[in-house]
Amino acid sequence: MSQAISSKELGKQGEDLAAVFLEENGIRVLERNYHFEKAEVDIIAYNGRQIIFVEVKTRTTDVHGQPEESVGEEKQKSLFKVAEAWLYERKMDGAPVRFDVISILMKPKKQPDIKHFEAAFWYI
Repeated sequence: MSQAISSKELGKQGEDLAAVFLEENGIRVLERNYHFEKAEVDIIAYNGRQIIFVEVKTRTTDVHGQPEESVGEEKQKSLFKVAEAWLYERKMDGAPVRFDVISILMKPKKQPDIKHFEAAFWYI
């Protein structure tokens, strides 16, 4: 009998898949689950040119839309705040940055469908 997976565990599995996906595509993962105040970014990576702040969204169904559609304006503002804190702490203010979204659909008995949206949104 299969047991339903918690949303927290599903999120962790998705982040693990996303980290491997990035590494396989030549992007080095620098840090995962960085918190600042109440905000968090799933993955911070580097592609040789820019720091990439990655939000990972994982779902088991697309009944309520694609996973990437859940990264709205509030989440984007939260990611900007976290990015600023991360850069400030490392004395990297002004470094070139990019905000990506990795969408993962993990349907039972199927390979995960991973989509990488580079520069999904811009810092305002």
